[in-house]
Amino acid sequence: MKANELQAMNAAELQDKVSELKEELFNLRFQLATGQLENTMVIKGVKRDIARCLTVLRQQEQKNA
Repeated sequence: MKANELQAMNAAELQDKVSELKEELFNLRFQLATGQLENTMVIKGVKRDIARCLTVLRQQEQKNA
């Protein structure tokens, strides 16, 4: 997910996206623990997407304050 796409979203959409990504991260970690996850780089990508969402959300908060 690109930062440009995230900046087009409003705060509520970003919060939903963050919660969705955190749930996905939980599922990936569960798969890793049970040995079902083949590509562990997916976890790193999801973590970065969460960080991007939180960064854009914070930027929007500072812009509006």
